[in-house]
Amino acid sequence: MTDADSMTVFDRRVVRLHRDRAAPAIAAHDFLFKEVAERLADRLEIIRRSFPRALDLGCHGGEMAGALLGKAGIETVVQADLSPAMASTAAANGQPTLAADEELLPFAPGSFDLVVSNLSLHWVNDLPGALIQARQALKPDGLFLAALLGGETLFELRRSLFEAEQEVTGGLSPGSAPWPACATRRACCNGPASPCPWRTWTASPSATPTQSA
Repeated sequence: MTDADSMTVFDRRVVRLHRDRAAPAIAAHDFLFKEVAERLADRLEIIRRSFPRALDLGCHGGEMAGALLGKAGIETVVQADLSPAMASTAAANGQPTLAADEELLPFAPGSFDLVVSNLSLHWVNDLPGALIQARQALKPDGLFLAALLGGETLFELRRSLFEAEQEVTGGLSPGSAPWPACATRRACCNGPASPCPWRTWTASPSATPTQSA
């Protein structure tokens, strides 16, 4: 294994602590999670099958379950979050909830009809590994649906900060998280690239993954 293979970009303990700190007030700042959750749930309207048991991977405050329940035959949404405090907050909606790392999923193969992730997977160090585990947790012909921040997120702001820093200090330093580029996500999911800052990704274990606007 090379250094690049084992490189840790995000300290998962720190990510958990940040989510723990945000959990008590998440309801006052969850507008983006709710918006993206609704867009992800809308994708199910064009699929003619039901998904009785779903997994919300990186559940935050439970916004995804609120958008999914009652759609596409979804009866149960198992909610998982790296942060125990965030998972406890999400559990208020009455759905099964646990603290679990997206990089080390505790679920048996074929446990879910649907796996959804709402703006969470860009915080993992091993995105291909996390996607493999999500796929293994799906039943045959299950559906994977996710939205994550991409390499073009806040591009104008980052470019302005880089230019200002270079002018003032004569050098550059990382000023934001290295979100996965669209080409990287395409390689992980075998889908087409896109210039958009964030996109939703759908994949079925028995079919070629596709990208949705």
